[in-house]
Amino acid sequence: MIDIGLTKLALIGVVALVVIGPEKLPTVARMAGSLFGRAQRYINEVKSEVSREMELDELRKMQQEVQEAASDIEQSISRSVSDTRQSLNDAWNDSGVGSNTADSFNVGQLAVKAKSFRKKKLARTSAIPAWYKQQSGQKARVLSGAARVAKYRPASQNKASGSFFS
Repeated sequence: MIDIGLTKLALIGVVALVVIGPEKLPTVARMAGSLFGRAQRYINEVKSEVSREMELDELRKMQQEVQEAASDIEQSISRSVSDTRQSLNDAWNDSGVGSNTADSFNVGQLAVKAKSFRKKKLARTSAIPAWYKQQSGQKARVLSGAARVAKYRPASQNKASGSFFS
């Protein structure tokens, strides 16, 4: 910028005092100060506008890069999905060519198995009377390990011997 020291300012002040005169000097100084302030504000506005434009350019570049990356990802995902779909269609068409009757037979068997499984599960989990569970072969109560050993121990071991450690 302009390099104005104290001595140069004093020299300018003396010349202005001689040229303008002592009566008009304060009004001219106020007017010069206001013009200088306006010039500074204008320069600051121009600087801020330039910096905003630079930031907007950077943001536009960044937005463009992000959009390109998103489109690349979208294309790769769509390619992957289409490849997977194609391979599934190929596998489906290859496996189903000559086995329509076998598939329908297997589907029928699976339906029967699923129905019987549902019936068995319902019988196990619902509140069914104990007499029905005994008839159908379901356990009415569970034995603990010690009770099972006592129940199924051979008769020769059931008799207690005289010694505790024998």
